[in-house]
Amino acid sequence: MTDPFKILVLNQISATGLKRLPAERYVTGKAIADPDAILVRSADMHALEIAASVRAIGRAGAGTNNIPVKKLSARGVPVFNAPGANANAVKELVIAGMLLAARNLSGALSFVGGLDPADPAMDKKVEDGKKTFAGYELAGKTLGIIGLGKIGCLVADAAIKLGMDVLGYDPEITVDAAWSLPAQVKKANSVAEVLRNAQFVTLHVPLLDATRHTVNADNIGLLPQGAVLLNFSREGVVDDHAVLAALASKKLGCYVCDFPSGEIIGQANVIALPHLGASTEEAEENCAVMVADQVRDYLEHGNVQNAVNFPNVVMPRESAYRIAIANANVPNMVGQISTAMAGAGLNIHNMMNKSKGDVAYTLVDVDSKVPTEVVEAMRTIPGVLAVQYLPLQS
Repeated sequence: MTDPFKILVLNQISATGLKRLPAERYVTGKAIADPDAILVRSADMHALEIAASVRAIGRAGAGTNNIPVKKLSARGVPVFNAPGANANAVKELVIAGMLLAARNLSGALSFVGGLDPADPAMDKKVEDGKKTFAGYELAGKTLGIIGLGKIGCLVADAAIKLGMDVLGYDPEITVDAAWSLPAQVKKANSVAEVLRNAQFVTLHVPLLDATRHTVNADNIGLLPQGAVLLNFSREGVVDDHAVLAALASKKLGCYVCDFPSGEIIGQANVIALPHLGASTEEAEENCAVMVADQVRDYLEHGNVQNAVNFPNVVMPRESAYRIAIANANVPNMVGQISTAMAGAGLNIHNMMNKSKGDVAYTLVDVDSKVPTEVVEAMRTIPGVLAVQYLPLQS
């Protein structure tokens, strides 16, 4: 019987997700020394000393900007996330955000909250005051969606069912997303085209160098007068200063976001929510289950699915003896790995190799037990970042 895998949990992870790690093979907790993997939600890991024993990080959510991904890549450690697991929760909040803006619900709620129930003139004040909060309907308006992943596709479908026209833009759309996108969505060829033609614009992109300030001072003026901008992606994909200037000039009618930065809190026509996008019981369970399954599959079988810094590599087991190698994406690595195995008399039964950016990853099934000295020798090959020997456990 081998030692159980040790999983350090940095945040409150759904019990439903943790149950995916069987107690006979896994130990989980917040005070685990020398863990094999770490599960995290929003805890900032940049200043954390990550033990040398750590082989994988699992983020129970989509964004990974709280994790030092680059440093972990250099160690050959995959960082898993849960894309799409919270998609329905975010979709519903986007629809709520559009309704909050279109029907002036935030101001109306504040108005009613300020009424004195003992005032004999309260009914008259309600009737007189409601004129201030008259809004408009979503049906017939155009929603522009920047980013057509799982969330963007769900938002598009919901908006169409509400009677809206939908214009979508995503230069990196995946085949799966394209298949799930409603046929009624019109394709835009640029961010600028979306901004020019939509009364509502919602962003659903990760925060990368290429997406930082997707909406900025240079293009926010393209929006129709009084448009509504919604940001439930990440704070940095919208330039807050540009938003405030557009609100001041009345070009932008309302900004709805899930990231209450110091610049926008309390500003007129800003509806800022406290990062509620994935804050539902269902979304937290979905994220925890998805990432726990991915980390388990990696620790036990070396399979990689939904790692932000590793290629997807999933190979059905055809042998009880498997080696997983992460290495720098440079020439002749597979050749050196194969040569090392052949030199030890190991017969390769099956192999899969893929790369992503600077990292390449190889799974190899061999027909016989791999001696410890062979595994150690492979770790010394220049460019190899990490090696795991993964024999099937009875």
